[in-house]
Amino acid sequence: MKTFFGSIFIEKEKLKEAGVEYPIKVEYYKVINEDEFINKDKAKYGINIVKTEYKKDNINVEDKTIKYLSNNEQKVDDILKILKENEVTPICVQDVICDFSKKSVYL
Repeated sequence: MKTFFGSIFIEKEKLKEAGVEYPIKVEYYKVINEDEFINKDKAKYGINIVKTEYKKDNINVEDKTIKYLSNNEQKVDDILKILKENEVTPICVQDVICDFSKKSVYL
């Protein structure tokens, strides 16, 4: 099961700098692994990020799920907040999570 956390459109200025001429929306979800949900104390949380590119002729969708991130729901919420504030996309989320775990700040 996943629950909506928030979404953003990448800033137009950033897109222009990268040579992108179309809007990009990124959505952030908290994943609650249903097989673990029976016992709330043992629930494992993850994240899902969905990027949607609104090109002239078509819409491209890319997503990435990290299923087992933490047992602590608040930590996952904090991570999602940081990912959203920094406009992290599916392609680089794994690297960002690895940086978090190296610093042992969030995981």
